[in-house]
Amino acid sequence: MKIGIPKEIKDHEFRVGMTPSGVKALVKAGHEVSVEHAAGAAIGFSDALYRAAGAAVTSRDEIYACPLVVKVKEPQSGEFPLLWEGQVLFTYLHLAPDPIQTRALVERKVVAIAYETVTDSHNNLPLLIPMSEVAGRLAIQAGAHALQMINGGGGVLLGGVPGVPPGKVVIIGGGIVGTQAARMALGLGADVTILDVNLERLRQLDDLFGPALKTAYSDSDAVSELTAQADLVVGSVLIPGKQAPKLITREHIKRMKQGAVLVDVAIDQGGCAETSRPTTHSDPTYLVDGVVHYCVANMPGAVASTATGALTHATLPYVMQLANKGWRQALRDNPGLREGLNVCAGQVTNRHVAEDLGYEFVGVERVLNE
Repeated sequence: MKIGIPKEIKDHEFRVGMTPSGVKALVKAGHEVSVEHAAGAAIGFSDALYRAAGAAVTSRDEIYACPLVVKVKEPQSGEFPLLWEGQVLFTYLHLAPDPIQTRALVERKVVAIAYETVTDSHNNLPLLIPMSEVAGRLAIQAGAHALQMINGGGGVLLGGVPGVPPGKVVIIGGGIVGTQAARMALGLGADVTILDVNLERLRQLDDLFGPALKTAYSDSDAVSELTAQADLVVGSVLIPGKQAPKLITREHIKRMKQGAVLVDVAIDQGGCAETSRPTTHSDPTYLVDGVVHYCVANMPGAVASTATGALTHATLPYVMQLANKGWRQALRDNPGLREGLNVCAGQVTNRHVAEDLGYEFVGVERVLNE
């Protein structure tokens, strides 16, 4: 199969859909791989490395002529016209909060498979996990930077110093992002509390981190009380495929400290704060009621070298299945990959996306048999 790897054009997005080693594996399996010129140059993956791996280095138009396109972020508006009926697009999509992209994919009648809704035999999200690990760790770095007064923050050092207490970090959501954020914040010496509605998960976190980590059941009172005390709040709530619930209200933001920071990692799914809106690496923060909001929608792009390697390790087996079998047979054979199908032949095949955006939901089995 012909596989295209485009250069990402989202603001400050330096990740690339496949490393040279991943390309080499696909070529060895008998597939033709085309990589757009300079797709990985910013992170040290030169055109020469891709050629050495067996890829053709070519133009954007030729990349999008391939029947399977593997990328990192959702197609941008300038890429919509390049998509065509029956083409397989394998990437992060995050459609529920994005009606414009969803409409474009429906109208172009592509086969859109979203990394973030692919599952495994344990109902985990194997293609979201590596970027969640990156984003969780990065959230604390970004939050600590935003807390500096020159960046609008309150001038709090998360680890404190002898004689001065550490900063307070509140993490809403105890999944992969929340766990990694807690690991980083505790490593800095911060005072860390994590909230979740799953008591079993809170027990696991307590066993994992011990008394250094505080845990709390996430209800409206706990969110209100703890965010008001926090220097840094990390929003890491996820309902796969669905818009994130708005657990942090405008009233919560009003009661937070002046110069406190909110890092909303859930912004890809619309954000978990009522005051959140997507930002970019070029202009990452804004103020609401004196609270610094960091809502970059492609956080791992800031550490693209690490992130690209982690992503390729996760996605390559699935790309290989799609290329070896074709998308229909690959989805029939792999129920977890089937969960990734969000849009197909002009129909929305993810129930949460259909519900959130007002489309008729069409089951995957139906489109597979058409």
